[in-house]
Amino acid sequence: MSDVTAINDRIDYAEVMRRLPHRYPFLLIDKAEDFVPATSITGIKNVTHNEPFFQGHFPIDPVMPGVLIVEAMAQTGALLMSKTMDVAVADKVIMFMSIDGVRFRKPVRPGDQLRMKVIVTRARGDAYKFRGETFIDDKLAAEAEFMAMVVKVDQPAT
Repeated sequence: MSDVTAINDRIDYAEVMRRLPHRYPFLLIDKAEDFVPATSITGIKNVTHNEPFFQGHFPIDPVMPGVLIVEAMAQTGALLMSKTMDVAVADKVIMFMSIDGVRFRKPVRPGDQLRMKVIVTRARGDAYKFRGETFIDDKLAAEAEFMAMVVKVDQPAT
């Protein structure tokens, strides 16, 4: 692997913030690595005890809600699309189209690091189909197939 590839396959937090419209508390990716344009990416989320959802899910035995694990995978896919297609978040957004075959294998708890491996299984124009797997310490925690597409943002009337 060349040094150029090694540098370019990582996406830091600042670039995540530039490429995705999500913000705290709904931004569920801290950084990404192993980016291969139009092919694959690995998103990383460090789960901390002070995540807002742990106050109610569940205070005595905190578990990250499954829908947020799927959302983290989807955001990882959107990051792959955004960087591959160089989507400008000012006038376009990447939206979920479908979710299939979701399975949860291991609960996500404070202190876990999620590694969301997302691969493109099909791409046509502005729509991508993905297969995502989320791992904790090399153990499968969740998996899903999902689709997303680039949508033009309607500008509010001024």
